[in-house]
Amino acid sequence: MSHVFEYAVVRAVPRQERGEFVNVGVLVYCAPLGFLGARVHVDEDRVRALDPFLDVEILRSSLSHLTASCDGLSAAGPVSRTTVGQRFRWLTAPRSTIVQTSPAHTGLTADPEAELDRLLDALVRPPSH
Repeated sequence: MSHVFEYAVVRAVPRQERGEFVNVGVLVYCAPLGFLGARVHVDEDRVRALDPFLDVEILRSSLSHLTASCDGLSAAGPVSRTTVGQRFRWLTAPRSTIVQTSPAHTGLTADPEAELDRLLDALVRPPSH
């Protein structure tokens, strides 16, 4: 049985004033199943093409916090005590930081976990040749 889900692309924006970004992850939220998940993949060469001086460890740390928030881990702070829907809205709220998200999009899925992998391959990882 298919369920409505929402997803957002996670972007690395090394220099906000330039407005350039590299897709580095995806979030999937499926309210009917109470599912919220994230997958990340950082291609350092692509990110450094936008800013050769970027501290990639800070980017990875920010993404780690995002996934902890998504998973509701206590290390994420107060957001971990909210519902999965509230966490998805908090994670996708507009912000001016190194990690930003696209607007939310919708779709249908029977398996939100598999959808995470499909979206990561389609929208984040470089195409295979």
